[in-house]
Amino acid sequence: MSVLAAVNNVTNAIAATATDPTRKPWAIHDTEVLIVALLGIAIVVLLIVMLKMHAFLALTIGSLFVGVGSGIALDKVTMSYETGVGSVLGYVGVLIALGAMLGKLLADSGGADKVVDTLLRGRTSILPWKMALIAVIIGIPMFFEIGLVLLIPVVMLAVHRAKGPVMRLGIPALAGLSVLHGFIPPHPGPLAAIGILHANVGVTLALGLLIAIPTVAIAGPLFGILAARMVPIGAAGAGLAVTVGSTGDPIAAGSGDSGTVGRAQDPNATRSPSFAWTLITLLSPLVLMLSTSGDDIWMVKGAQLRPTLDFIGDPVFALLIAVLLAMLTFGTTVGFSASVLTKKIGASLMPIVGVLLIVGAGGGFKQVLVDGGTGIAIAKVALAAGLSTLLLGWMVAVLIRLATGSATVATVTSAGIIAPLAVGQSTTQLALIVLAIGAGSLFFSHVNDAGFWLVKEYFGLTVGQTIKTWSVMETIISVMGLGLVLLLSHIV
Repeated sequence: MSVLAAVNNVTNAIAATATDPTRKPWAIHDTEVLIVALLGIAIVVLLIVMLKMHAFLALTIGSLFVGVGSGIALDKVTMSYETGVGSVLGYVGVLIALGAMLGKLLADSGGADKVVDTLLRGRTSILPWKMALIAVIIGIPMFFEIGLVLLIPVVMLAVHRAKGPVMRLGIPALAGLSVLHGFIPPHPGPLAAIGILHANVGVTLALGLLIAIPTVAIAGPLFGILAARMVPIGAAGAGLAVTVGSTGDPIAAGSGDSGTVGRAQDPNATRSPSFAWTLITLLSPLVLMLSTSGDDIWMVKGAQLRPTLDFIGDPVFALLIAVLLAMLTFGTTVGFSASVLTKKIGASLMPIVGVLLIVGAGGGFKQVLVDGGTGIAIAKVALAAGLSTLLLGWMVAVLIRLATGSATVATVTSAGIIAPLAVGQSTTQLALIVLAIGAGSLFFSHVNDAGFWLVKEYFGLTVGQTIKTWSVMETIISVMGLGLVLLLSHIV
């Protein structure tokens, strides 16, 4: 079952419950499903934290337990898990691979040095704010995963140069990407919710930006100060980070050579790319993807140019073009031969094998939870609580997010549940409902979220450290987003 099919099943089941007064909004089976889901999450955490089991194995075991316990037919349990793994790796996996190639060439060519040199001009104290701003700009057209893989080399090199804890710059970058992903169209969740609720794109975008700016400031640079104290690791502790040895050459993270802070550029490079070409290369996928964003918002479905714009704006195509361009601007132009470029691209894929498996297993866990009926059970509870439309939208999204791990599934499903209650609302109120749902969809990312594992592996954190930083940051974004939505509902 695809994620879209699962979302439709959840929406249809809840709609039937809401419109049929003879149906019970809560049942014994729903309770059992929720208990099984909680036990499955607990199993994953205990296997990783206490038994030190690899996250891929722990997630696989937890997924099978949830599948069997929630009543999925035994001959369909592994199929559900495999479907979830495939749906994530079939798309996110390709993006991670292309992003890793681009990041490797960016670092080895000296392009990352150019970006960091520019960032570090002026006072070091405002560096986290600069990082948040860059993340926001990148996050406007990009999925969270793409923005993360593009920002990682820049964040890590900036940490090396600034000689501070990685979370001081990592949290602002993560906050900028996450807020845009949850609140701002043309990201898939907000755009889908706008369509389901028949909200106005322009009004939602304007109000979303009003909410996004203070939310990024609080959850990013300001919370980053506290996160850096709670998890005071440097870039040398990051699993896939760009680290620099005592000779100034790039070394593998965790090798034990903390060395001195140097530059990421490969010593075999005869020159460095200009700052202008570095920006052009990094911004090229953004420009291409923005073409599709405008296409989705302003162009009718039957327009002749739409298929072409959809193709060139697809993230896979856009990142592929960026990698091909980088082979020139970050490759042959700086003195790398074709054979050296081939080796570098191959080397960029080696560190991401573990990440891909973990992210895929997280997708499998999410799919088993969805197929087992956890989303339906949670939505029934929230609907029976009798909250206001804004609070109900946020609450349903929070509960589905906690259960399934997917912000997009939580957003789309919640919008479908709330849609009958939103009929007749004003344009402004509809936009605020979309934003309330978006805020709820970001609440407390944990072990069933592929993004959780991406952050953990990219920054070299433990599960506990990821919860104290990334999960808490997501919760701050969610709660603050709701607070600002409620505030705006009394003003506009």
